[in-house]
Amino acid sequence: RARSDCLSGSARIRSLLCQRRQLNDSSVIISSIKTRLIAKDKSMPEILNCYPALKSKNDSGKEVTEYMNKYWLMLSEADTLLWYPEKGMQKEEMKWRQWADDWLVHLISPNVYRTTAESLASFDYIVREGKFGSFEGFFAKYVGAAAMFLIAKRLKNRSGDDVRQDLYKAVNDWIAAIGKKRKFMGGDLPNLADLSVFGVLRVMEGLQAFDDMMNNTKVKYWYRRMQKATQNHEGRQGTEIK
Repeated sequence: RARSDCLSGSARIRSLLCQRRQLNDSSVIISSIKTRLIAKDKSMPEILNCYPALKSKNDSGKEVTEYMNKYWLMLSEADTLLWYPEKGMQKEEMKWRQWADDWLVHLISPNVYRTTAESLASFDYIVREGKFGSFEGFFAKYVGAAAMFLIAKRLKNRSGDDVRQDLYKAVNDWIAAIGKKRKFMGGDLPNLADLSVFGVLRVMEGLQAFDDMMNNTKVKYWYRRMQKATQNHEGRQGTEIK
């Protein structure tokens, strides 16, 4: 059983329940599901055992869980050669999936809550999609927007940079990595890196930050191709995007 999240940084699966074991790391979930789609002889519990959890405490003393191998697909040598026929394809996919988690996703909140107007617009979207009652919706929209604006302002002050320019640079770096000869990082069809980046950016649709990004970067054509590919359930080498 999978559950998804929205406007928390990315539109991704946020939890997976498999035989009483719950995973809350979207990258592990995607890697395990993709492995299962390719390696049909492996069971999901067997696959999940390849991603052991390591618990530790961060600088604030809060317990955090990290998963080993989370960007790897647990494939046989034959399946690996079939799925990644060119040298460097697997490492490239892993590198940019991690980049989406470690950098790109953290640019979303400071951008969608950058100003009071943008904060209100973001929470107006949340209220509409969440089907709140009139009182709950009013409270969520205005109190939530004010809180997130203050948080985003603190994040901006911490970085000391223009968060919009950081977003522009990030997506342009992504497009530069794909290059002019490929439609997607996966080639003619998306790979997991394409899906990770698309999932992060997609959460901004309908908001000012998204419009600014589309108008001021080179991401537009790749993004439109990704929209079409996901709608048509396209995936590399015949494995559909579910």
